[in-house]
Amino acid sequence: MADIPKTMRASVLVDTNRIEMQERPVPQAGPGEVLIRVRSVGVCGSDVHYYYEGRIGDLVVESPLVLGHEVSGVIVDVGPGVSEDRIGERVAIDPQVPCRHCRFCRTGKLNLCREMKFYATPPIDGAFADYVTAPADFCYPVPDSISDNAAALLEPFSVGLWACSKASIEPGSTVFITGGGPIGAFAAMAARGYGATSVIVSDLVESRRERILSFGATESVDPTDKSFDPSAIGADAFIECSGATPALLSGLHALRPAGTAVMVGLGAEEMPIPVQLIMNNELVLTGMFRYVDTWPKVIELARTSPFDLDALVTGEFELEDAEAALTSDSDPMSMKSVVVVSRA
Repeated sequence: MADIPKTMRASVLVDTNRIEMQERPVPQAGPGEVLIRVRSVGVCGSDVHYYYEGRIGDLVVESPLVLGHEVSGVIVDVGPGVSEDRIGERVAIDPQVPCRHCRFCRTGKLNLCREMKFYATPPIDGAFADYVTAPADFCYPVPDSISDNAAALLEPFSVGLWACSKASIEPGSTVFITGGGPIGAFAAMAARGYGATSVIVSDLVESRRERILSFGATESVDPTDKSFDPSAIGADAFIECSGATPALLSGLHALRPAGTAVMVGLGAEEMPIPVQLIMNNELVLTGMFRYVDTWPKVIELARTSPFDLDALVTGEFELEDAEAALTSDSDPMSMKSVVVVSRA
């Protein structure tokens, strides 16, 4: 067993727009759990929402909260029932802790578990800290060819992969994606991994339109360009990653008859949709929530992909600078920020 201290650093959201460094006890691995020394943590849009607004819908921060759920690290201790052979493994963490007993868990839909405990979702602390615990079977070994930063990004990569799975993308598919940010990039890479030959990404920001061409997009478009006609695309699948109502409407018109639209970006609670278009073309419109059984697939995709996950990282921040990481998206050139908690 590694030399584990009794206390650790934690970056804690104590109020909206206010992060405080605290000293906390190092958690202990319980039955079936492992203790992980955190290496890298990606900054997600949900972290940013909690920082600025203190809530996402009915999920409200009511007490100090440690943010961060995109995590890589090294197993340094194990709880009862877990082999000590796992100590020293570099892992990526699936930050979901389902109840394992409800109808959804028992039927393979654990992402819909109503008793889910998810890192950095009130009141569950996340990973902007030196150590975290997690169920051993939700910690996936990663090869040395995948960096600590890239291993942390396997969590949002899982979101992109799950979206492509729900969109039924297959070899030869044409895919339209709205939103060229990190999730749009992961969706594009996953779509290419599923065999899509045409991946068209729409974004308002020129730098993102340029960058997305390095992450799986075969074409990028400006939705405000008057010459852009979404109905000319005839996409088999549409993945909406921006949360913007105009983007959703544009994408629905971009679908061929019997195409599938997957809503990933979190936008307005209610929005108008073109009912006749959906009915007459027998379109499938679905939401998605997190992911199921994606980790072995994204690890293999990351290992073999021609696209460089590390190139998505446009900012590295120390744990003491987590607040700067949370506000870094104000830079239009920012793509993905990572908090580096420890290094090899």
